[in-house]
Amino acid sequence: MNLAAVEAELPPGFRFHPKDDELICDYLGKWVIGDVRRTPPLIEVDVNNSEPWNFPEIARVGGKDWYFYSRRDRKYATGERTNRATISGYWKATGKDRTIHRKGLLVGSRKTLVFYHGRAPNGRKTDWIMHEFRLHGSLRSDSKLVTLIQQENWVLCRVFYKKRDKNKQEQLPLEQVPCFSSWRPHVENVTEDRFRVRKLPEDKNEFDDGLPVGGLEPSIGFPGDEYSWW
Repeated sequence: MNLAAVEAELPPGFRFHPKDDELICDYLGKWVIGDVRRTPPLIEVDVNNSEPWNFPEIARVGGKDWYFYSRRDRKYATGERTNRATISGYWKATGKDRTIHRKGLLVGSRKTLVFYHGRAPNGRKTDWIMHEFRLHGSLRSDSKLVTLIQQENWVLCRVFYKKRDKNKQEQLPLEQVPCFSSWRPHVENVTEDRFRVRKLPEDKNEFDDGLPVGGLEPSIGFPGDEYSWW
C-alpha cells in the first residue's frame, strides 16, 4: 500500500505528518537497509532533475508538504559537497543543521534549504523550502550493518511552499505557483497557521519551525525498536 492509499483510509482531518526522528529511523533508515515492508513507501525523486513546483504532482500525496527519497549528487567525485542545481535554479542551505535524537542517541540531522530561481550568486529567492534529512552513526538491523557510504548516499526530503505576507507578495512566474486545486479534498481544512513562521533567535534557522513539530495524532507510525543506533 502506498502513502496516498494510506492517507485515503484516514478519517477526515488526519494526514501524514511524521516527526523528525520518525522520518530518520522509521523511513530513511529502513529505506537504506531495504526494509520497507511495514512502512508506506515514499517515492524516489532526482532533485537535480526536478523543479520544486512539480513536486506536488510527482509525489502523488495530498497535503501541503511532500516527502521523498533522493540520492546525493556529489558536486565533485572525490568531495563531500552536494550538487544542488536544477535547470531553473538551485537550492541553497540556510541556517545551522538541526541534530535529531531518539532515546538520547544521535540518529540524524536536518538541513534547511531555500530554492533560488536563476544562477548563483544572482539567483532570486523563492518561497520553496526543503528539509533534507540525513542519517548519522551506524545503523544495524539484526546482523546487517549499513556502511557509512550507504548512509551518505541517501537523504529524505520534505518540501513545502511557505506563503508570504500579503503585503510582501510579489508576482511569481506561472510555473512556480503551486496548483492548490489538484490537492486531495480532505486537505482543505488545514489552517494557514501551518505555514506561519515564528520569530526565532538570530542564531537559529529562519525556517526551522515553519512546520508543526508534532506527529500524526493518532499516530500511524510503525515500530522501529529493533533497530539500534550507535
